Amino acid sequence: MDSTAWARGALGHDFSDTKLLETALTHGGGRKRNYERLEFLGDRVLGCVVAAWLYQRFDETEGELARRFAALVDRGTCAVVARAVGVPAMIRMETAARQAGVHRSDNVLGDICEALIGALYVDGGLAAAESFIHAQWAAHLDRPASAPRDPKSALQEWAQAKRLPIPSYEVVGRSGPDHAPSFRVRVTVRGYTPEEAEGSSKQEAEKQAAIALLARETGE
Repeated sequence: MDSTAWARGALGHDFSDTKLLETALTHGGGRKRNYERLEFLGDRVLGCVVAAWLYQRFDETEGELARRFAALVDRGTCAVVARAVGVPAMIRMETAARQAGVHRSDNVLGDICEALIGALYVDGGLAAAESFIHAQWAAHLDRPASAPRDPKSALQEWAQAKRLPIPSYEVVGRSGPDHAPSFRVRVTVRGYTPEEAEGSSKQEAEKQAAIALLARETGE
């Protein structure tokens, strides 16, 4: 799909400067123009919009608002939003990086989500960025005010609650070039079917495997 048509539907904005959109969707890997500057801007815009939203919505202490804020601007939440609007298929990146699964990485998706917010702000002003944020973050706004848990920690807590040994992780595969490797990791909890997942680093693959096992067993 053409990126401008995609943005019109997914982001709710018709870009006047299509180069901004292309830049926001361009992963690094040697490319001269990539999303990092827009990500820097988008991170600040997201923080400002979310902070104002929380202030208006919840009559809570600074600490409680801070916990909500941390969960909403967390990289994982940004990655969830990116997947929801179809970002993975729209990322411009080298073939080797895509084959290695870089476009599925929470880190990359979270960064590009923020870059898109930055692009919306530059092209359409605060109103365009705020409209997108309100539309996509509304479903996350009322979740419990707690800081995001690391998936590996969450899985370990789940196992310990069942009086099981802590989960074990094993690298079962590695592919891709040195500059864009892909790791496959298996996580095992005694008495349960293992899960495997891929990531652009061992840590990312372990995290995705933990998410998969937790989702299967708890529905979270």
